[in-house]
Amino acid sequence: MIYIIGAGPGDPDLLTTKAKKAIEESDIVIYTGSLINPEILKHAKKEAKLYNSAGMTLKEILKIILEAAKEKKIVARLHSGDPSIYGAAQEEIEFFERKKLRYEIIPGVSSFLAAAASLKKEYTIPEISQTLIITRMEGRTKVPEKLRELAKHRCSICIFLSTHMIDKVVKELLNGYSDETPVAIVYRASWKDEKIIRGKLKSIAAKVKKEKIDKTALILVGDFLRARGKKSKLYNEKFKHSFRKAK
Repeated sequence: MIYIIGAGPGDPDLLTTKAKKAIEESDIVIYTGSLINPEILKHAKKEAKLYNSAGMTLKEILKIILEAAKEKKIVARLHSGDPSIYGAAQEEIEFFERKKLRYEIIPGVSSFLAAAASLKKEYTIPEISQTLIITRMEGRTKVPEKLRELAKHRCSICIFLSTHMIDKVVKELLNGYSDETPVAIVYRASWKDEKIIRGKLKSIAAKVKKEKIDKTALILVGDFLRARGKKSKLYNEKFKHSFRKAK
């Protein structure tokens, strides 16, 4: 069995019970050393072989997994956050499919969720925004959806992998949001050295540069960051549904 595991945003306590069990039973654990908290590796059994994939190519990673599969060993392939967001899970999945290997995907807590928890905010506030866009700026990886077009929706937005281009991010966002729109930068969400920078679109770039944050951070934008007093209809006493009568 091969487990593709979401190892969470950083805090080892945010590792799911299912992920922990899979790591404990695995003979081989492949992890990204630059992103995975080493505390999580303590769940691996003593005889397990650990491979840091930070300096490896996809071909090298898949070779280890294929050899392990031939020997009927259990493999844990750890991805930071959740495997479905900005990882390299899809190419691994396609390889396993071609080789007819047994695998299972175990979801994890994404950093955008950990960031909201740290900020004590909800992305989807009634009457403010019921939509969350997760995106990134274009770098070496092409991005078909342009940030300036997404900004026109003026909903809650979470931008990954783009803090090093903060000036460009702000310029693009101003095509939809006002310069007074609140922004929060969450560096290493849920880690012990987590840092939060708050500001507005007109001021956030200078603050980010002052703190010298250029990676491992999320850019959160939208009025959800300052919303107060908005209530969900779900628990309104006049709102009835199949489990409760309206008063």
